Amino acid sequence: MSLVTLDYLFTILHLIIIGFNLFGWVYKPTRKLHFWFAMLTLSCWTILGIWYGIGYCPITDWQWNIKSQLGEQNLPGSFIKYFADKLTGTSINSTLIDVLTLLFFITAIACSVKVNFFAKKSKSQ
Repeated sequence: MSLVTLDYLFTILHLIIIGFNLFGWVYKPTRKLHFWFAMLTLSCWTILGIWYGIGYCPITDWQWNIKSQLGEQNLPGSFIKYFADKLTGTSINSTLIDVLTLLFFITAIACSVKVNFFAKKSKSQ
């Protein structure tokens, strides 16, 4: 498989993970999976972050390795920053991206906790 293909697949994987982390709690059958997946993401960001830097993502690490082999340089610390810059054609402030990422992620986790642990059970359950 070519490096370009791997880079493309990692981009798709990133977008799926981001989408699921933000909205997986909405669809009832994926609510529990979303909670555990969000906890896994949070663990990477914090626990692995102790050694690799807060916000560490192994998927980004692997993709940046591929991008480096393809000749890309000066890659930002996060995929979200990279993708937002590519979409807009500008360089968005990395602190703004990090703050928005964290706010949306915390909101999604709060929604997941609510629907998984505090939502009223319907009579059919």
